[in-house]
Amino acid sequence: MSIKERIAAKVGELSGVDAAEIEGWFEVPPTPDKGDIALPCFKLARSLRKAPPMIAAELAEAFAGYEGIVRAEPAGGYLNFFLDRSDEARKVVLEVINSGESYGCSDEGEGRNVCIDFSSINICKPFGIHHITTTVLGHSLSRIFRHLGYSPVRINHLGDWGTQFGKMLVAYKKWGDRETIENAASPTRELVALYVKYHQEAETDPSLDDEARAAFRSIELHDPENWELYQWFKELTIREAERVYKLLGVEFDSYNGEAFYEDKMPAVIDELREKGVTTVDNGMTIVDLSAYDMPPCLILKSNGGTIYPTRDITAAIYRKNTYDFYKNLYVVAYQQNLHFRQVFKTLELMGYDWAKDCVHVNFGMISMADMTFSTRKGNAIYLEDVLMKAIEKTKAIMTEKSPDLPDMDEVARQVGVGAVVWGPLYSSRIKDFTFSWDKALNFEGETAPYAQYTHARCCSVLRKAEGYDIEKADWSCLDNESCSALVKAMKALPESIRLAADKYEPYLISRNVIEICSAFNKFYFENRIMDEDEGVRNARLALTLAAKTAIKTGLYLVGIEAPERM
Repeated sequence: MSIKERIAAKVGELSGVDAAEIEGWFEVPPTPDKGDIALPCFKLARSLRKAPPMIAAELAEAFAGYEGIVRAEPAGGYLNFFLDRSDEARKVVLEVINSGESYGCSDEGEGRNVCIDFSSINICKPFGIHHITTTVLGHSLSRIFRHLGYSPVRINHLGDWGTQFGKMLVAYKKWGDRETIENAASPTRELVALYVKYHQEAETDPSLDDEARAAFRSIELHDPENWELYQWFKELTIREAERVYKLLGVEFDSYNGEAFYEDKMPAVIDELREKGVTTVDNGMTIVDLSAYDMPPCLILKSNGGTIYPTRDITAAIYRKNTYDFYKNLYVVAYQQNLHFRQVFKTLELMGYDWAKDCVHVNFGMISMADMTFSTRKGNAIYLEDVLMKAIEKTKAIMTEKSPDLPDMDEVARQVGVGAVVWGPLYSSRIKDFTFSWDKALNFEGETAPYAQYTHARCCSVLRKAEGYDIEKADWSCLDNESCSALVKAMKALPESIRLAADKYEPYLISRNVIEICSAFNKFYFENRIMDEDEGVRNARLALTLAAKTAIKTGLYLVGIEAPERM
């Protein structure tokens, strides 16, 4: 049992209040001189029929000489506990070391699948910087849920259906060359150039749009020639995207996109009608959601064509039938808030009680200073370019500061990519984010390079020590402010992981990692780790190993690698 559980159990015995309820009352005192944990006694007043200050005073006496507690001190209606720091340090350090990179793991999700729809790039386009947040957020959530025992199903719901692909066909047939595209360093950029040319030409030749609609209709009918070209466009896109995903360490279990659901929608449309969920309005088939303060959910256009909600409703039903998900997450920008509210409500009206398990994990927008994105105008920023530039800038910094660093290219990749990934995952996901090179590559600020450098510092200390003997550790030397702060930061990581899963907020882990790093660096400068005293040296080396393990675990969960040398 943890110290909180033990205190709650004892207070429960004395008060008759359920110990599990008491566990949720604990607070952290505002300053270390007021203790390590505090129990507000106000909620005990009813059961004990006494004033909170009196309860605090009486409980303080009950905890005199209690194992793991140096003293219990009443302060008004609070009871402040001062823990045995060295004993607490021993327990936390041993737990982290024994758990290794499984620190904070649990089996709470055993037997439960979590579908995570993220990244969802469009075919015929390179991977844009605006897809960074959905990609790294979804990737991080998949690692977090796996850490807690769930089985994540990682889905890249490709944008691979619509009239724009008819435009792509027209542009390719008029101005494209297969060999040129195949042999290009970036085939999708060749496709984008054709797409841009199409829109330039269409401004003076509106007939191109008629050709594009006809071309897309031929795709819908699986015309052999155009279907083959369409599949080729898709293969080129995925092949190139996987190059970027490899840099990011991202993998998927499914690339089923919009096109996958074309032959599955008719049955769902029939089901909607049979259940009386839809009505017809001006030739359009809709779900009237006015009773829920929402505009109608469009199922079929007046020409009988399907639309996004139709495909997402179909996809949700398919995922439930295929994966029997515990949760079905959509990591999509906040502009789609209404869309997902409509889809989830429609599923509920269809009688699916699991609609409540569908969650829109929304997020803010990403921008880069003085730049906007528009594929049609040819003004786009590609994620691969940003990653490669980050790696290049990182290598330049390392060449200047650590010219003899082994495996510099590999370390530059780890740090450069980490710098880009970190930004969207260091603040609440709903906040808009502006990417800044200076901030991202700062080795001193609250950035990935800072966390990675701290991890490398831990590794350096352990390499120089050439081993330690935990049996000979003198834990009493860890009873000081800097050691206590580091222990407290590491101890908080499992709860940060659990909250990150509950709230779909990886930034809670990122912030905790920075707290651990800051605390370790303070400990590093204030304590002689390689002390002459064997017991002191072994205890401080054990604390260093625990910090290294906790930092690496936290970084992994937000999709960032932890170099051992920098």
